[in-house]
Amino acid sequence: MQALRFHAAKDLRIEDVPLPSDPAPDQVIIENRFCGICGTDLHEYAYGPIFIPKEPHPFTKASGPQVLGHEFGGIVKAVGSDVRHVKPGDRVSVQPLIMPRVGDYYAERGLFHLSSQLALAGLSWNSGGMAEAALLYDYNVQPIPDDLSDEEAALIEPTAVAVYACDRAGVTAGASVLVTGAGPIGMLTLMAARAAGATQLFVSDVNDTRLDMARQTIPDLITINPKGQSVGDVVRAHTEGGVGCDVAIECVGNEHALKACADAVRKQGVVVQTGLHPGENPLNWFDVTFKDIDIRGSWAYPTHCWPRVARLIASGQIPAKKIVTKFISLSEAVAEGFDQLLDPAGRHLKIMIDLSR
Repeated sequence: MQALRFHAAKDLRIEDVPLPSDPAPDQVIIENRFCGICGTDLHEYAYGPIFIPKEPHPFTKASGPQVLGHEFGGIVKAVGSDVRHVKPGDRVSVQPLIMPRVGDYYAERGLFHLSSQLALAGLSWNSGGMAEAALLYDYNVQPIPDDLSDEEAALIEPTAVAVYACDRAGVTAGASVLVTGAGPIGMLTLMAARAAGATQLFVSDVNDTRLDMARQTIPDLITINPKGQSVGDVVRAHTEGGVGCDVAIECVGNEHALKACADAVRKQGVVVQTGLHPGENPLNWFDVTFKDIDIRGSWAYPTHCWPRVARLIASGQIPAKKIVTKFISLSEAVAEGFDQLLDPAGRHLKIMIDLSR
């Protein structure tokens, strides 16, 4: 079968690899339908290997070359003898986190995403979404409701990141929320905040094209470009009492964006760090203490959230498909996908690979 594999930074290749067969008792083979190109995939392409193991992964034993893609779904083709929750022909979404189910402190407490031996399909497993088919464990394969499209099945994974960020922030009805970064995760986080009841939304980004798309997608959104505006000043000017927002969620992994969050949030507000920072970030810790604010991390998502996120998308409360700006074939993935998304002046948010093309 055809698969897009990472060999090194700026070295992705469409290659023939063996089609998965003979699943173990607790495994499932799916025919992949759609796969999103994630920011993590872009970082691997530009600077990797980062999450792709240089040595065999301690749990999965996987290492490069690596089939990419962890935002995907498909149709079940074969199941192992112990699999009961799906059958051939079922449409599914892939929850890509892979980890020991026993013998791990966090996994044994249901906190699978915090496992110290965590791996991901499409980064540190022998299969991924940017291929014609994938071999996965039974717990990775989640059936989807009839009113969820195949494209939306592949959007559950990034939407779960956004929903969990809002959960970590404690977004409630009537809240005011700032999101830094108008990329796919930032846009989904704004949608998740609105679905949780937030009534005042702000987003900051240095890309005016993305700010335009954000305004077209989300009603009553206040957009800020920090190249010419103070994020904190704009937020305070539009919030009750001029005190700042209740919640700020950082979706960039950028030092200046995190500082803007800490500045814009009100006293006893909450800052959630979702974007991955490449290095240390010196905050003004006097202000953190003086403002009595909470700073929280948000890593991935609890794996049990898949049905909830699927319902939010299927119901239209989180219109995730609005972030998709282009569909391409696997053969076009590098030139029309990865390279386009790395263009600083790019016109796209989420590009999805249609494996049926």
